[in-house]
Amino acid sequence: MRAVRSPSAAGTHAAPRRSITQSMARLLNRLRRKAFANRLDAALSLFGIALFAFVALEFGRWAIVGSVVGTDPQACHLVRGACWSVIRARYRLILFGLYPYDEQWRSGLACVVMIGAAIFAGLPSMWTARRVVAIVITGYASFFLFMYGGVLGLRTVSSAEWGGLSLTLFIYATVVVFGMPLAAVIAVIRHDAYPAFRCMTGLIIDVTRSLPLLTILFAGAIILPMVLPYALQGNKLGRSLIGFVFFFACYQSEVFRGGLQTVPAGQIEAARSLGFSYARALRLIVFPQVLRVAMPATISQLVITFKETALVVIVGLFDLMASGEAAYQTGAWSPYYREVYCVVGLIYFLGAFSLSRYGDYIERRLRRGSS
Repeated sequence: MRAVRSPSAAGTHAAPRRSITQSMARLLNRLRRKAFANRLDAALSLFGIALFAFVALEFGRWAIVGSVVGTDPQACHLVRGACWSVIRARYRLILFGLYPYDEQWRSGLACVVMIGAAIFAGLPSMWTARRVVAIVITGYASFFLFMYGGVLGLRTVSSAEWGGLSLTLFIYATVVVFGMPLAAVIAVIRHDAYPAFRCMTGLIIDVTRSLPLLTILFAGAIILPMVLPYALQGNKLGRSLIGFVFFFACYQSEVFRGGLQTVPAGQIEAARSLGFSYARALRLIVFPQVLRVAMPATISQLVITFKETALVVIVGLFDLMASGEAAYQTGAWSPYYREVYCVVGLIYFLGAFSLSRYGDYIERRLRRGSS
């Protein structure tokens, strides 16, 4: 007996095929409109595709086909491709810098904790002030305790021995954790304070933003010890972090101030008439709206700040860039700096790309929520 297929079953199987076909047709139409609308666009698109294909093939031949992975630097002289042996032999220096060899598991665990806390705080189910603050403080404190030690039987490792990826993450986390609340305070003072405080805050912000970050880092690391007494000098990392935090806060405060200008002043007056304090009105009414408006620009600022952490190498801090340079600056591995910079660049790319994709996700989610 021949089985008879019901019309509903046939329609169920045909629907996905039609959906895929329609999606492909829409994609091709969009590609034709944007890349092949006229002869000039078509020629430029074909040239770009050919150039990208050529670069990708050449890079693949160098990085994969003709590469070598081992531990002997002499084997690299026999191939024409990349020598990934330098990464295999020096990856600990790149990731952990000068951190004591036997204690490097602490540095690795601290990085995992910090990245995990950032991911956990970014989940939509955690988007409340108390949860985000608790996660950030817990992750930052755990990172510092693992790195510095002195508790739970861990040997104390001073910040002068930190380096590599772990130091870069520490600098970035410190700038964001301390810079965000400072930026909010500065933005509120410039937006709502008395004219004298508002003008003074505006002058400080404008002067700071007119200076390059490198100048501020250099002043904190080199100039401040010349004018401060010895008891207030601290170490180079601390002074550089203070300058970096203030620089970030000045830029981010302008982002917050733009969001504050979109909130009607009548909302604060209404909250005060209901018995809210000024601080509570800001926390519960104003800043949730400010964060909604300022989130895309804030994500962009976070991406820029992550890339700017590489500038601390200028003032002698042994961050990811400096540890990468130290990885190939030996007699055996000195010819293979390209491979080291490829890995270091990939780490920065993954961090910046992840932040930018997360920013796009938040923007789409906020757009759906407002529609």
